[in-house]
Amino acid sequence: MKRRKFLSGAAAGGVVAGAALLASCGKEEAPKQAAAPAISEGIKELKMVTTWPKNFPGLGTGAERLAQRITTMSDGKLQVKVYAGGELVPPFQSFDAVSEGKAELSHGVSYYWQGKSPAFNFFAAVPYGMNAAEHYAWMLWGDGLKLYTELCDNFGVVPFMRASTGVQMGGWYRKEMKSMDDFKGLKFRMPGLGGEVLRKLGATVVNLPGGEIFPALQAGTIDGTEWVGPWNDLAFGFYKVAKFYYWPGFHEPNTTGEVLVNKKVWSGLSKQHQEIIAAAIQAESTIEKAEFDYKSADALDALINKHGVQLRQYSDEMMRGFYQAAAEVVAEIGNKDPFTKKVYDNFMAARARAIGWSKLGEQGFMNARSANFKT
Repeated sequence: MKRRKFLSGAAAGGVVAGAALLASCGKEEAPKQAAAPAISEGIKELKMVTTWPKNFPGLGTGAERLAQRITTMSDGKLQVKVYAGGELVPPFQSFDAVSEGKAELSHGVSYYWQGKSPAFNFFAAVPYGMNAAEHYAWMLWGDGLKLYTELCDNFGVVPFMRASTGVQMGGWYRKEMKSMDDFKGLKFRMPGLGGEVLRKLGATVVNLPGGEIFPALQAGTIDGTEWVGPWNDLAFGFYKVAKFYYWPGFHEPNTTGEVLVNKKVWSGLSKQHQEIIAAAIQAESTIEKAEFDYKSADALDALINKHGVQLRQYSDEMMRGFYQAAAEVVAEIGNKDPFTKKVYDNFMAARARAIGWSKLGEQGFMNARSANFKT
């Protein structure tokens, strides 16, 4: 059975997937794990490792919801237990854990694995790349998922596209950024290709898992950081040690997450259980993206009006500088090796195709609404 058929499983699962989706909407806390059925015959216990702190809003709780959804939809035959980053393996070892069979599933973002192949970046986020809707379209209807699967096959894992967190904020800074010169020598936490752009501009870039960012910022080990957006940034409390909050996030216009499944484990599942896992991931992707969009609005208001955060927009000069550096970095990374070049060429063609419609559709409407909306 083809992978794309599995990703349409939410539709094939119809009533079951839809009911599960509606049941979890609007819940603040991650659901408790369902008790194991009295009869254990045929039950598979699956470990899901993540890169997130335990029950962290949106990301950690999304992993818990997904685990519960899989367990419920399989009538308890698939028992998924979630391990936060560091509980079973360190956050940035979750890929290896699944690849080596130490865990059955992982929940993270593919740009964390760029050291294994630069191509992993294109399935997560690319500076000045595609937004969430455009990236979804490439992954599900273009060649994105096909190329992603081909890449992951070399590591013994099967990939699934998880939720996108949407356009991210530019990040938190201890001081106001007035020109491109301010990035020289700046110690900044930013993963993926965005980090490579800042490095090209003279910054010292580090990659830290979520749970290590605040202590580093508080101790002055780093001068600034990006994470996701208002909802998650509020939860981490970055406003306590950095007051300048910049937008827009040129580096991650979509940030699509992933779920990886050990290939041998996947092949050993029944077609029904494969379909359940695919449908559950797709259902949770819809819920999680909506949750980020909804809760970030209130969180941004709280950051500004309750915690005194100073919102700053990157200057036109900075945005041009980011764009020029990004074009060079992405092209350089995209030509690192034959397979990455194949992904890069396909991605850039999809971006060019998407821009034509988005300029008239989404962007046209958003510009008109902004110009006429009165607060």
